[in-house]
Amino acid sequence: MRTANILSDLLSRVSDIGRSLMPVADKQETLIDRCETLLSRRGEATSLALAREILDRYSELTDAHKYNFFTDMMSQFGVDEANLSAAIEAWEVPQKSLATKTPVKGETQTQSQKLVRDIHLASEPRSQELIRRLNRAPAGTLDLVSMRADLLVAMVNAPQLKQIDNDFRHLFSSWFNRGFLELRLINWDNTPAVILEKIISYEAIHEINGWDELRLRVAAEDRRLYGFFHPALSAEPLIFVEVAMTASIPTAIAPILAKQRQHLNPAEATTAVFYSISNCQKGLQGISFGNFLIKQVVEELRHEFTNLSQFVTLSPLPEMRHWVRQQVAQNKLSDIPQTLHQTIQLLNDSKDASGVDRAQIEKLTAWYLLKAKKSNGSPFDYVSRFHLGNGACLQQINSEADASGTRLKSSWGVMVNYLYDLKSIEHNHEAFANHQTVVCAESVRRLVK
Repeated sequence: MRTANILSDLLSRVSDIGRSLMPVADKQETLIDRCETLLSRRGEATSLALAREILDRYSELTDAHKYNFFTDMMSQFGVDEANLSAAIEAWEVPQKSLATKTPVKGETQTQSQKLVRDIHLASEPRSQELIRRLNRAPAGTLDLVSMRADLLVAMVNAPQLKQIDNDFRHLFSSWFNRGFLELRLINWDNTPAVILEKIISYEAIHEINGWDELRLRVAAEDRRLYGFFHPALSAEPLIFVEVAMTASIPTAIAPILAKQRQHLNPAEATTAVFYSISNCQKGLQGISFGNFLIKQVVEELRHEFTNLSQFVTLSPLPEMRHWVRQQVAQNKLSDIPQTLHQTIQLLNDSKDASGVDRAQIEKLTAWYLLKAKKSNGSPFDYVSRFHLGNGACLQQINSEADASGTRLKSSWGVMVNYLYDLKSIEHNHEAFANHQTVVCAESVRRLVK
């Protein structure tokens, strides 16, 4: 973190110098015009200052003007077609000559590869270089993550902006590569208050109501909290996972979150429970590093507590109610076993599943997780896709796991356990990645028979 702060201070000083050297902007000059100027400049100090100015001006735009900025960015900073055409033509000339003479193998391959690389470079949109240069500004990385969050909102009504989003995704996939990320244990004694405060704010699964509740999750001896951080965002967690050490696989969240619970000696625990995983940066949506987080945390826990033999989640089903309503609205019940039709109708009309047989709810949940698919054949539930893609096994369905309003609204209180069996993770991952196979325990499989 100290190295990151030193670099940040250096960039800020250079940017301040550049600000004094930078030409004053013309009153008629638009934000896009300043972006064009940034792409044409070579001086380091003035480039940093200009990038910082652009990001500051962007942050003050209204949503409508941000949309216009993205639209202009797409239209004015696309591929330089003249350069691309020239690169393609340069490649075609020797290809044509090969048809009329015997090539010198090594020499020809080398030249051909160079020309292909030239085409690759020429085909890059100028918008990517613009994003790179904006990233050099002091605190530029975080501003660009926020900018992409704005872009994702704009894309809801303007899907054509996906062209610009592809640029962000391409660059972010490199910048936030697992090799750059740092796993940190977040605790009460050594973690800065500014980060602890953000953990409270970013918690997305089980709300943390203030510092006292946070302390229960990070200070108790049978609790752990780990997060991934990036060197350019040293005080901003990217994703974090909360862990409870327990004596068995949990079937409900209340005992884990209870304020007056009896703490367990970690040396007596058999099970590590990942009960909350929160992505912190909306602008990094679709940039995958959560799978590495879980696997690395498993290794950290195994090293610290050799007595742990099971690693499981207690996971929500955020799309289950949506799926049920969809089946009813689109009259798709014929695709579902007749024995579940009444349960679906009852749940569709129910807020909290009161009066609905819990065994039937579990059977419906099993059918939903094993059989409900998106158009591409992957499981309908995105949490399920995440864990199965990481190599987990669907281990257990818990029909009365969470009575909170959020969980009742999304899944009538149902939660599930995914098991991370270290001996099977890679095999399960391959089965899911190649065949969309939902690996599950036999007890779950029996529910759909």
